[in-house]
Amino acid sequence: MKARALVIVGLLAAGFVFLTLVGRQIPQRIVAPIINGPLWAEPEKVHTAGLGPDELNNIEIYKNANLATVNITSVVYREDWFFQLVPVEGSGSGFLIDANGLILTNYHVVSGGPQKLTVTLADRTTYGARILYSDRANDLALLKINPRKKLPFLRLGDSDHLQVGQKVLAIGNPFGLAGTLTTGVISSLNRSIRDESGRSMEDLIQTDAAINPGNSGGPLLDSLGNVIGINTMIVGAANIGIGFALPINRAKTMLEEYRAGGSYARAYLGIRSRYVAGELAVALDLPPEGGLLIMSVEPGSPAAEAGLRGAHRRVMIGMYTVPVGGDLIMAVDGKSVDGDNFLTRVLSRKRPGDTVVLTIFRDGRTLNVKARLGRAPVEKS
Repeated sequence: MKARALVIVGLLAAGFVFLTLVGRQIPQRIVAPIINGPLWAEPEKVHTAGLGPDELNNIEIYKNANLATVNITSVVYREDWFFQLVPVEGSGSGFLIDANGLILTNYHVVSGGPQKLTVTLADRTTYGARILYSDRANDLALLKINPRKKLPFLRLGDSDHLQVGQKVLAIGNPFGLAGTLTTGVISSLNRSIRDESGRSMEDLIQTDAAINPGNSGGPLLDSLGNVIGINTMIVGAANIGIGFALPINRAKTMLEEYRAGGSYARAYLGIRSRYVAGELAVALDLPPEGGLLIMSVEPGSPAAEAGLRGAHRRVMIGMYTVPVGGDLIMAVDGKSVDGDNFLTRVLSRKRPGDTVVLTIFRDGRTLNVKARLGRAPVEKS
């Protein structure tokens, strides 16, 4: 009996082990629960997020400004290797500044010799364009089309009182993609950058709003939709968050001359100068508030006629040789010099024939000198 009991117990144990192992290998059938209601939580209707004030501001500005932003296509005929004329096409942007077809853009958008210019509006209407004025030194050009109706145009703002950090919007035709809007802020002011030809462009607005090839000549707008700059340059071949725009006040003098019926020319003083202040000024026995130290005066220039003096000797300051002995311009028309680009900003709002009062420091004393501005020499393209 005892032996039989042990056999039965062994068989039961073996069966238990067998069933346990088999159960682990047989997949269990999963029964999905029956769902009678919706798969999402209340509310049953999905709503998109509402637009914020800044987004609404962007949309409103774009709706208005895009209608006044144009695409400019230039076709220049050049000789190929076989001395045959072939058309070379370029493109850029511009914007209308009155209802009758006046357009502001960059000089480099329309430069290149004899060419055919075509302007395409936001509604895809095209017009031939002609150049009224061009200013190579300031990279400005004024075009004219003859529209069949009154056109929307942009208002010009004030670029003299911009602030780093303020919002800006750029509209243009990057890579031929018409009507592109980008936004950002003013990253810096009064930048000096050399263009592809090596010529220095001064007093530029730096922005992180995306600017790419084809944006050139388009408007840079403030949060009220006013034009504060003309998109002009980028660093590198495409946008890396560093773009530059020409302050719109640089264009206003040219526009005022045009509307007055005169010929446009930049005001000219005729000096080379360097900004000095603080410890460097003190080391040169100059007032610490500093100013523009005149390096040289061009013979026959308005500066020479006013009796301004350039450097006549050189001294070593640290590791640098500095030309000294020239006049220090501390203010112009009562406004104190605040940097290298100060004189450029002043002259951009003056006309040939205007008189300016220069406050200078010479031989240990301060005096006022009047200078009658001349016409800037014409730069060859």
